[in-house]
Amino acid sequence: MIINLRRLLAMLAAFVAVSVVGMPAAVAAGPLPLNDLGTGTYLGFQGGLYPAGRNTMPGTHHTTGINRALRVRPMDTAGNPSANGKYVLLSIGMSNTTQEFCSGEGGGQCAPYSFIGQAAADPQVNHDKLVIVDGAEGGQTAGTWDSPTDANYNRVRDTRLAPLGLTERQVQIAWVKVANAGPSVSLPASNADAHQLVTQQGNILRALKKRYPNLQQVFFSSRIYAGYATTNLNPEPYAYETGLGVKWVIQAQITQMSGGGTDPRAGNLDYNGTVAWAAWGPYLWANGLQPRSDGLIWERSDFNSDGTHPAASGRQKVGSMLLRFFKTSPHTACWFTVSGSCA
Repeated sequence: MIINLRRLLAMLAAFVAVSVVGMPAAVAAGPLPLNDLGTGTYLGFQGGLYPAGRNTMPGTHHTTGINRALRVRPMDTAGNPSANGKYVLLSIGMSNTTQEFCSGEGGGQCAPYSFIGQAAADPQVNHDKLVIVDGAEGGQTAGTWDSPTDANYNRVRDTRLAPLGLTERQVQIAWVKVANAGPSVSLPASNADAHQLVTQQGNILRALKKRYPNLQQVFFSSRIYAGYATTNLNPEPYAYETGLGVKWVIQAQITQMSGGGTDPRAGNLDYNGTVAWAAWGPYLWANGLQPRSDGLIWERSDFNSDGTHPAASGRQKVGSMLLRFFKTSPHTACWFTVSGSCA
């Protein structure tokens, strides 16, 4: 009991005491979002969304992502290019993921405040060739997506794609937001949940490519804030540390494709056949009421009673961030909008 208490106190202290290079401790108190942390560190791990503490990807990865965006094209159900075909943006993940992506209402309709609902009402979105499909499902944590034989993939095929007259061969883009339920080991431990997530997300990338052979791009997001959590489902600091899990799997692909070798946790992430090209989607974490550099905050009212799942306002926030990302990113605008370009 004493050991567990000491571990808990150390974990909480680590979450509060973030070391930021060049900043006094009084200013650096509290964890900084990865996109604001930059070259600073959290428990010795560098911030930034991409390598070297940057929020922008290296040039080669950027160029490859644009090339993959330009490969997205309408296909028929057999996966052949077709002027009358479709291409699918599919969500992969858990309860928070489906709530933010769709917030399904009666009759199979997505809520107007969700990402799909907002996208459906936006005239700039390509409603002719693009089909946005919510494959995420409550309770479907990272370990339920990490093999191509996982039941989730047949469920998506049979209950999400088939009713729309779509097939797995038309899925060309995925948004992945996964986590583990009841994590118990935080950073900097070598067996921390964030490290486990790197392995799981690497497996998910390989599973996605096997199930969706025409997949071109995968965009990851990590958890929203969990400082209001009243359960152990996925509280802080684990929600924050999922961001490092995402950063590291993307960084592993960048390193491997630049000749740096295969990451032992992530595995083979060769985007020339084994997996799709991967990058960050919107980064969703902010430290509660402390404004992020772009103004993002998370209020208690943005969450349901458990402090973990987003309420309508929280779902709308994520939906808006997703919509803005897909409309404006140089890696998505050409296929997501009617007139945008990828460059």
